[in-house]
Amino acid sequence: MTARTSIDPKLLEILVCPLTKTVLEYDAERQELISRAAKLAYPIRDGIPIMLAEEARQLDEDELRRKP
Repeated sequence: MTARTSIDPKLLEILVCPLTKTVLEYDAERQELISRAAKLAYPIRDGIPIMLAEEARQLDEDELRRKP
């Protein structure tokens, strides 16, 4: 069982998508930061957001329709 790491709320306030410069949503269950504008999910590894487009996962249409 892996321990969930929470991300500092102050960090979330200042982080934006590196591609679109829009607000990110925190998905605690999947440990990702979601950019709806870029349709990407940036991973959080060991409590550190990996803000590289090449490391991000493409979001499908169902995921984009879900409310945060």
